[in-house]
Amino acid sequence: MSELRFSLADVAGVRLAVSPINETVMSMWALASPVRYAVHLPWIDRARVTVRRPEVAERVRPLRALARRGCWLPDFLTPAARPNVEIAEQLDQISATPPAVVVQDLLATTPRRPLNPFGQALLADPRGLLPQLVDAVRVWYDEAIAPDWPRMRAVLDADVAYRATQLAENGAGRFFEQLHPSLRWLGDRVVSDDPFERDFDLRGRGLALNPTVFSGQQVLWNLLEDSLPAGAYPVRAVGTLWEATPPPPGDSLARVVGPGRAALLHLLETATTTTDLARLTAMSAGGVSQHLGALHAAGLVSRSRQGRHVLYRNTDAARVLLRASRGGDPIG
Repeated sequence: MSELRFSLADVAGVRLAVSPINETVMSMWALASPVRYAVHLPWIDRARVTVRRPEVAERVRPLRALARRGCWLPDFLTPAARPNVEIAEQLDQISATPPAVVVQDLLATTPRRPLNPFGQALLADPRGLLPQLVDAVRVWYDEAIAPDWPRMRAVLDADVAYRATQLAENGAGRFFEQLHPSLRWLGDRVVSDDPFERDFDLRGRGLALNPTVFSGQQVLWNLLEDSLPAGAYPVRAVGTLWEATPPPPGDSLARVVGPGRAALLHLLETATTTTDLARLTAMSAGGVSQHLGALHAAGLVSRSRQGRHVLYRNTDAARVLLRASRGGDPIG
């Protein structure tokens, strides 16, 4: 069981953001445990091909050495994310980690399993080997995460938007208890039913929360109280991440609104960006924008801004139409 103690300043300092680094590092767990992460099999199949390429395998070896299945991650490798952070900024942040912090964070991971040879080498020479680790993260992001990042980002952004609304409307207590079944709010602390036995006083620093597609079923916390407080929790709707659901042949909704707009409505059960919709439907970005404009004007699609991204999602009226078309009831 873990416990995080909040002051009033910490409650006000709860913030949500998407972390490209988290997805890049934690994806190694899915690669190592395809059965446990079966929802990601479409990605795992592609990633396995990628990691077998000799030029990739050698360069990502340091990351694979630290992101081992069943092992804790050092805090410096998954820094707390701020809104709209990009992968390059997080890589720079890791690169700037003081050697003493690298050593401290590595040692904090050893109670569960000892460090492997690369971890021991990094412990002995953090200044010399940290650039190899940063390069490994950069290469793995470019090769395995970036091609699917728009799809992942859409699901993660939608979760952040949903959770931010919950926090604003319901307050911290209900927010944490709805964030994950393992969490309880006890007035001045969050108690997490987990095997990690972390005990933190947030000390007015707030708490950065990052949804992640690769965390499995648990909320993961920083290991050290001196690190910037952060947690990674399982994203909502992860089961839809790799789905592509164009309208089926003879779709009655397509006869009413047209095949292009019907395709978008079938995909907008989860909030999604124009860029990701264009990639999923093979339409041009301009074509998607025109269709979204018409659907928005008709009250079938809502839009909201999350940082630099505009997210589109079906309204209740669109869901009624979709249920009718999927149930076989004639629409038009």
